[in-house]
Amino acid sequence: MPTIQPEPHKIQAWAQINRKYLGQGVRVKRFRRPKRSQIRNRVLLAILMAKDMKLSQFAEELSISSRSVSAWVYEGRIPSRINMDKACRILGYPAHILFNEALIQESPILCQPSSSRFMKRAQSSSPKRNKILLGLCMVYDLSVTDVSQWISIHPGTFRKWLHYGHLPTPVLQDKAAEFFRIPTNILFADCDS
Repeated sequence: MPTIQPEPHKIQAWAQINRKYLGQGVRVKRFRRPKRSQIRNRVLLAILMAKDMKLSQFAEELSISSRSVSAWVYEGRIPSRINMDKACRILGYPAHILFNEALIQESPILCQPSSSRFMKRAQSSSPKRNKILLGLCMVYDLSVTDVSQWISIHPGTFRKWLHYGHLPTPVLQDKAAEFFRIPTNILFADCDS
C-alpha cells in the first residue's frame, strides 16, 4: 500500500507560516533563575556565574556529568577528592572556599529588605577582581547601589571592593559578611591584603 507523501512545496509553505507566527526559536537563558532555597553551595555558583561558566561547561572540563555538578551546587553534595582537586585547579580557588562544609550545611537565605536588580553593565564594562562578591550579587540579583545602602556604605566604596579588589576595614568586612551571611575570609578571598 503506497503511503501519501506531502509535496515539498507544501512543507516549505508551512515552514514559512510557522516561522512567521512562532518566531525563530526559543531563547534559553544562560543560567536558570534558582530559587533561594535551592542553592546549597552559593560560593561555587557565584564563582561560576562571575566567570560566565555554565554548569554543563564546567562538568565537561571536569569530565563528569552535569548532574554531578548540579548536585554540588543545588543539593550541597561534596565531590570526591579527585574531582575536588580538579575543580579547584580549574576555578583557581582552594577547597575550603569552594566546598566549605559548614557554609553548605547552613545554606542561609539572604535577607534583603526589598527587591533589587543586578545591572549587567556591572559585570561587563568594569574589571572584576572580587569574583565571589560579584557572583553573589548576580546569584541574588542585587544591585550595587541597593547593597551599599543596606549595609550603610557609599556605592563607590562597594564598587572598589567589587571591581578593584580593595580589602575593606574589619568593621566593613563584618557588615558585608553579616549581610551576605558568608565568613569574611571567603567573601573577600579575592581582595588584596
